Amino acid sequence: MTYDIDAVIVASSAMKEAVNNVGDSLGLPNGWLNMDFKNTASYSDKLVEVSVYFKTFSNVLIIRTVTAEYLIAMKLMSGRQYKNDLSDVAGILWEHQKSGKAIDRGTVDKAVVKLYGEDAELPAVSKKFIDDAFSSGEYEKVYHDIKESEKQSKEILLTFEKDHPSELQGDSISSILERAKQKRDRDRGKSGNS
Repeated sequence: MTYDIDAVIVASSAMKEAVNNVGDSLGLPNGWLNMDFKNTASYSDKLVEVSVYFKTFSNVLIIRTVTAEYLIAMKLMSGRQYKNDLSDVAGILWEHQKSGKAIDRGTVDKAVVKLYGEDAELPAVSKKFIDDAFSSGEYEKVYHDIKESEKQSKEILLTFEKDHPSELQGDSISSILERAKQKRDRDRGKSGNS
């Protein structure tokens, strides 16, 4: 299950209108098809090379998908602690483990290099997360833990945005979140000591 579908649309505004019409007719939320995907950290020009043909609709719309290791690489490169990037990674690892087709670390590392190059560096939070996940191998527990952490991070950022409108910008989100978590932990420590 997903909240949106990332899409690279190389067509006219008629396609965007069609996307909106489909969303309206199916009661999908605005943005159900993420057309800004090319502007995110997870996007790579190499996606076309690694994607797999799925289906063509009306001789116009070609659907391609990516396999699990590339989806994991993309989610790790994005590494947003307030969305579902890291829980998606844990969920994919967990599902593959349950099906007897576990994904190993080497496969993920190769996917990162294929998409982003030899010099690619994952965000620190993603690197720590994937190191810890593979080290424990308890993907179900990792999934539930990170899902709760993402929920808390989102709540922290929503509160911050309410208290400090217009200060929450793309580049500042991680540092704001880290400082807010540290403050929350300090405040909890103080109330626990009383």
